[in-house]
Amino acid sequence: MTYKPANTENMKLDPFWWEAAPLEEATLVEIPATADVAIVGAGYTGLSAALTLAQAGRSVVVFDGMRAGEGASRRNGGMASGTIKLAFDKMIRKFGLERAKQFYGEGVAAREFLADMIEREKIDCGFDMAGHFGGANFATDYDAMGRETDLLNKHFDLGVEMVPRSEQHRELATDHYFGGQARPDIAGLHPGLLHQGMMARALAAGVVIVSQTKVLKIARAGKGHTIHTARGNLTAGDVVVATNGYTDGMMRWLNRRIIAIPSQIIATEELPPETMSRLMPRRRMIGDTRNLYNYYRPSPDNKRIIFGGRRGADTDDSTKKAAHLYHNLLEVFPELAGIALTHSWWGYTGYTFDFLPKLAVHDGVHYAVGYCGSGVVWAPWLGRKAALAILGGEDAKSIFGEDPLQTRPLYHGKPWFLPPVIAWYGLKDRFGFGR
Repeated sequence: MTYKPANTENMKLDPFWWEAAPLEEATLVEIPATADVAIVGAGYTGLSAALTLAQAGRSVVVFDGMRAGEGASRRNGGMASGTIKLAFDKMIRKFGLERAKQFYGEGVAAREFLADMIEREKIDCGFDMAGHFGGANFATDYDAMGRETDLLNKHFDLGVEMVPRSEQHRELATDHYFGGQARPDIAGLHPGLLHQGMMARALAAGVVIVSQTKVLKIARAGKGHTIHTARGNLTAGDVVVATNGYTDGMMRWLNRRIIAIPSQIIATEELPPETMSRLMPRRRMIGDTRNLYNYYRPSPDNKRIIFGGRRGADTDDSTKKAAHLYHNLLEVFPELAGIALTHSWWGYTGYTFDFLPKLAVHDGVHYAVGYCGSGVVWAPWLGRKAALAILGGEDAKSIFGEDPLQTRPLYHGKPWFLPPVIAWYGLKDRFGFGR
């Protein structure tokens, strides 16, 4: 179908979230000579680890090659799902029931931790337990969702329900889906304000944040490590690497184990209140079952639609990415044809080869990475777990630290295989083969 083009005349190429939570311009913070712990990466993961350590009395220095939060933490869609890419029934077949329950059960705990942290630290980030609706792009997907719903309710009592196509207008004013799955246990928030609040709490706890300072090398130094930067060095007893999708060639061991995959988002112009209430009556977070899947939601003030997805991952041109997402938006809501887009932006998510988040220790360095597009929940949780591992104690244990971070032959950090994979996924979506 051909749609009326979007109005992109005044479209900004910075994230919509930066309007309310602009990035702080870096000041040249002096690098201390020593610290108990050095952290590389000042996103959700690094700040969660830093806050946990500082509140336990450790001295902490956090480095970031960009402005703090400039990566995925202030670019994501603000959907606090904590989901795992593998469906629960597939996890059972792969790992057995008890281990699959551990993986999914930790997701429940991670969502609860995020909500508790936001309340405890008094972070005003529009946290709203609105729930999630997953639309089935094909009838077979609806049947698979039904089986997943039965398993989740049986083992976790989450109150998940199936919404048949005849009733889906109570969730979305669209006939695009074959019904879907509604979950009450997933929240939405403003990701920029979450990061801003976490950074303020970390600074207040005594954490030193050194942004726009690239770490060039991490070297063993006796029982600790030396962090080398262009502006000076620091010696620390322990190190946490929290770079996820923004891992570069300096981190050679990690670079071979993380796949940086682009994700892109657009924001519409403000819509009339009655339109928003009709299109998205329950203000849910929304997903679907495409291989190149869409994820979208109302903005926290319920005035516009924030629409993201994997289509457009084959180009770095934000305008072309916006065109792909606009087309997908109109597949769901055709009445929005010709609407103005106010923002288009993108960033990198960090995937692992087995599609599971990971905690790891290699050569004395702690790693918390691989959130596979669900970092709003997993990053604070695993950042805290990495910090607890340094502090010691039973509460540091995590099922995500039991399996190794995998790599593949010939992979050295550049995902050369992505273009054919994206093309293949696009073909599967076109001919009705869902995830």
